[in-house]
Amino acid sequence: MKKTKITAIRNIGIIAHIDAGKTTVTERILFYTGRSHKLGEVHDGEAVMDWMPDEQERGITITSAVTSCPWKDYEIHIIDTPGHVDFTIEVERSLRVLDGAVGVFSAVEGVEPQSETVWRQADKYRVPKIAFLNKMDRIGADFFATVEAMKTKLAANPLVLQIPVGMGEDYRGVVDLIRMRQITWEDESLGAVYDATADIPADMAEIAAEYRERLVAALAEQDDALMEAYVAEAPIDEAQLVAAARRATIELKLVPVLCGAALKNKGIQPLLDAVGQLLPSPADIPPAPGVNPVTGETVACAPKDSDPLAALIFKVSMMEGRKLCFVRVYSGRLKAGADLYNPTLKRKEKVARILLMHANKRERIEESGAGSIVGVMGLKDSSTGDTLCTAEHPVMLEAIGSYEPVISIAIEPKTHSDQEKMDEVLEKFTAEDPTLKVRRDEDTGQTILSGMGELHLEIITSRMQREFNTNVNVGKPQVVYREAIGGRGRGTATFDREIAGQRHTAEVTLEALPLARGAGSRFESRLAPEALPQAFVEAVRKGALGALESGPVSGYPTVDVQILLTGATPRDTSTELAFTVAGSMACRDALMNGGAFTLEPIMKAEVLVPEAFLGEVIGDLNSRSGKIESIEHKLGVQVVTVTVPLSRMFGYSTALRSATQGRGTYSMHFSRFDKA
Repeated sequence: MKKTKITAIRNIGIIAHIDAGKTTVTERILFYTGRSHKLGEVHDGEAVMDWMPDEQERGITITSAVTSCPWKDYEIHIIDTPGHVDFTIEVERSLRVLDGAVGVFSAVEGVEPQSETVWRQADKYRVPKIAFLNKMDRIGADFFATVEAMKTKLAANPLVLQIPVGMGEDYRGVVDLIRMRQITWEDESLGAVYDATADIPADMAEIAAEYRERLVAALAEQDDALMEAYVAEAPIDEAQLVAAARRATIELKLVPVLCGAALKNKGIQPLLDAVGQLLPSPADIPPAPGVNPVTGETVACAPKDSDPLAALIFKVSMMEGRKLCFVRVYSGRLKAGADLYNPTLKRKEKVARILLMHANKRERIEESGAGSIVGVMGLKDSSTGDTLCTAEHPVMLEAIGSYEPVISIAIEPKTHSDQEKMDEVLEKFTAEDPTLKVRRDEDTGQTILSGMGELHLEIITSRMQREFNTNVNVGKPQVVYREAIGGRGRGTATFDREIAGQRHTAEVTLEALPLARGAGSRFESRLAPEALPQAFVEAVRKGALGALESGPVSGYPTVDVQILLTGATPRDTSTELAFTVAGSMACRDALMNGGAFTLEPIMKAEVLVPEAFLGEVIGDLNSRSGKIESIEHKLGVQVVTVTVPLSRMFGYSTALRSATQGRGTYSMHFSRFDKA
């Protein structure tokens, strides 16, 4: 396999709200780059990137799929990410390892809630972005309104590189504002043949000139050399504009905007050109920051093959029952058969095989260099967020954040043979998906599965049956609650008991203080170092933090609380065990005295409803304790933004469909925990 220069590599993700057309855009990219020889359609269940049976049936992306394809002088690695909020961790971990992203927006719906979420995730990791306004051929498409929505909802600074020739049913092509030419596509060749040299239609000359002027002015603001030429009214050529646009994109100052209609095979080739010309290569982004776990020094992992290896596992997947780790190589070379080191687990690992991925198909390669994204087989213990390096040059890259689950179901095996398989299968799923949590309820003996939403858990139980032939009964979904305290509470506990012939004594006083929502829980000792040995302080900490796992009201975990150790009396018969138990008892006492109460997950929902049914839908949301935040008119529908307790939203999709004759839709994501 020939080696690609690092400056020619583009690692990009396709991100968007569900149903904006991400997978359709990706399928067209694969077709026009020659990676696939047939157009796979999502609605037929034939999309290459949606290879799981559940994805094909539902017509949605569930797991991010990786592929690579050549375009002109570039090698483009693409991750097609899910748009549904339940699978937001898939987007998060993909963006963590990408150098650029293509945000796909539906020109009909504009900027939708999940578009905002994925955009903010990309901003968090400082990923340069291009926007592609899809569905220009649909009735109600509005290019200019969507560009305005990007400014208001995403706080983005759009740089319009193309404007559409016609919108809706009149959509014919685009005007390229850099080259001032019209681009049209041939329907007979499924868009593979296109003409990028046509003159701009006379009726569009004025608006094209206006937007060209805006384009040059926006780039001149970010580029001194261009500003001089602009002020002097000197001619500015295409290469200068592209170079300035590339710099501004990589520095996150501007977001280039293109448009098209992926389903009608229009707009994809200029998008691929823009990916190559405007998005960064691994060599254009700052070196990945890491830490030497031995010395604690900061290490910069530069994208050079000659440097020591630093690679991050960003996803673990079970392919035919075997563990496949998706790895981004930041520096050095990864070789098949090499002995590696995992500094997180302090263990050695061996790379059995390196695979170039194309959705669920794979091609074996012997080694891969800096900037590449590959699949690795043979790693036994490593999981998502772990770093792979060499034992001689240990480095830990920044891990990947996870999310707390908000919804639970009880599952039980249908037969005795399913029991043994179930635990094994769940272990594989939790290794694959950090947002999935499994615990055993001590009181009922049930296995509780917690995840990000009803669909998330539905997919997991479906995959258990399909992929592992494990049949389970599923209980009704339950909300995951938390507990918190309303004020300051104080608790004192004494433990004095003889166990196995030895006396264990301890007395502890703790105070509990409420913290802001989302602040987490902390423990702090206010005692002088000589007042209590450090081993006993650690024992109290262990007992107190253990008590927070089961709150005093209903046994749910207590969050957002600070525990202060304010008093302790050591005696000759004091032991660590006694201080652990006394710490736990004093903590529970302090929580009760601090006015403990239950918190429930509050969701933010956006409901799209035809005007005729607005009153009925609002009445239903009010009956569910929903707080209406805004009602906005958009293209023939009313958009109701509401915050509502998750516990009241089970089965809402059925209620909404029956109230609106099947025409209402909604999307919902976790907002915060609040007093129940």
